[in-house]
Amino acid sequence: MSSASPAIDGHDRTSASLPRFLRRPPRHLFFTGKGGVGKTSIACATALALADAGKRVLLVSTDPASNLDEMLGTALSRTPRAVAGAAGLSALNIDPDAAAEAYRARVLAQMAGASDTERATVIEQLSGACTTEVAAFDEFAALLAGQDGAYDHIVFDTAPTGHTLRLLSLPAAWTGFLEANEAGASCLGPHSGLKTQEQRFRDAMRALGDAGMTAIILVTRPEAGALAEAARSADELNALGLANQSLMVNGVFHAQRADDAVAAALEARAHNALATMPEPLRALPRDELPLRGFDMVGLAPLRALFSGREPEPAPEPAPSSSAIRRVSPPPLPALVHDLAAQGRGLVMVMGKGGVGKTTLAAAIAVGLVARGHGVHLSTTDPAAHLAMALDGEMPGLRVDRIDPKAETDRYVARIMDTRGRGLDEAGRALLREDLRSPCTEEVAVFHAFSRIVAEARSGFVVLDTAPTGHTLLLMDAAGAYHRQMLHDLEDAHAAGRIVTPLMRLRDPEHTRILLVTLAETTPVSEASSLQDDLRRAGIEPYAWIVNRTLIGSGTADPLLLRRMEAEAAQIERVQSGLATRSFVLPMQIDAPSGIHRLSRLTA
Repeated sequence: MSSASPAIDGHDRTSASLPRFLRRPPRHLFFTGKGGVGKTSIACATALALADAGKRVLLVSTDPASNLDEMLGTALSRTPRAVAGAAGLSALNIDPDAAAEAYRARVLAQMAGASDTERATVIEQLSGACTTEVAAFDEFAALLAGQDGAYDHIVFDTAPTGHTLRLLSLPAAWTGFLEANEAGASCLGPHSGLKTQEQRFRDAMRALGDAGMTAIILVTRPEAGALAEAARSADELNALGLANQSLMVNGVFHAQRADDAVAAALEARAHNALATMPEPLRALPRDELPLRGFDMVGLAPLRALFSGREPEPAPEPAPSSSAIRRVSPPPLPALVHDLAAQGRGLVMVMGKGGVGKTTLAAAIAVGLVARGHGVHLSTTDPAAHLAMALDGEMPGLRVDRIDPKAETDRYVARIMDTRGRGLDEAGRALLREDLRSPCTEEVAVFHAFSRIVAEARSGFVVLDTAPTGHTLLLMDAAGAYHRQMLHDLEDAHAAGRIVTPLMRLRDPEHTRILLVTLAETTPVSEASSLQDDLRRAGIEPYAWIVNRTLIGSGTADPLLLRRMEAEAAQIERVQSGLATRSFVLPMQIDAPSGIHRLSRLTA
């Protein structure tokens, strides 16, 4: 057992920094929150602490864009694998594609007596992105409801908030749908394919709502946006009957030099954000973790996270100050100038949660308007914060978001008016029940996304996307729709006249995709993986943006200097082969919210 193991359930070791959720941990521990707040680091550190205390632990990522492999230094799959260097710890990634394939196989296995036409119809029904989401949930529910005793604890590292709230609401949504819909087929294929999972959904609901079995830890940063999202999550979780929550504030910075303006501003910003945190968070049990100067990749740094000590062994030597001076990508105004020259088009801002996509999307939109263009600024993120970023109105700028509920209502009304028009009352009732499927929302959101993609033919559309995993599911939907359209059009001449959303995304004259990252190992690795996924779909990113760099800030704070040296290595990594174009936006002492401050970023 590692000497770093904390005092858990009576094991010998005292630690003032031990989070309270680790003192008497339940079997299931969920870590959720806004992207980029450190969920994966804290989930990994928790799993290691439990394993080092002699527990049998399974660490699970429900994020479609998981980076557990890199954090733990272990190649993971959808089945548990032991983590080298951590006795008792196993880990897995819920692979949405593999889960969907297994789900399809189970459904089709129940159709032994069906005709080839019926099987072909079901295969087509099961090709969409909603099947992928529900199949991934199915694996999640199996882990949550399973009581086989193989593990003392299961630690869930979840996707960013919006995606996770949908995941946690699925047991109730699907159970209600299965209870009400006693006939017909849903978009997931034969009704019996879901009926067989009903008990699993009920068990998952029971485990989620049992405070003795499950603890939900809301992870946040001491920043207004992250705290606001944590508060919204707390309210929505309470509405789902999940009141067993606690708060973990990660990355609290304490300046080491009183004469350092940058360090003082960062400390004051964090202090003010915590002092004015939303009311729903004040009642929660709360832990805080200080900002660290080392990267959270590898077992040694993860074990050091709760200990307050530097990781052992020591990190690799950082680049010299001359390497820092060599890092000089063009600034953000140069990018906006290039985009404006196009005259129209779709600008999609993509990347890992927490890297500043919303702020950058808003800044780019404001910059394009300032250069004389009308702009439609929208978002696919379930936890949209565009209004908070803009904090005002600007002539020539139209702002909205793809609201899943509104889009679902619109989609259902359209289907009832078209497919339901010729049905009798019983047929309309059956169709209406079928449209109560939680997957209807995914289809409706994709249709709204398609409208926005097409709109960019005649003007500028800037789209702030959801964090990587959720966005990839949307891209998968675009691919499935593209394949279905080509399959349905037997006339090759007619197929040649069809333009699908995926074709527009592949067209560099129509779409410019910007990958946003921080100058840190994990965000750069995730942006690189996202770029690989896009290229496999025939989509080439236009440029990378390295956001919130300390380089050039003038700080002399020892902790910030360590982080700055690590930044230089990551920016060189981006410039030396990952990006065909790269731009940089330094950290702003004043938070860049409001149209006036946003306009200064691209002026």
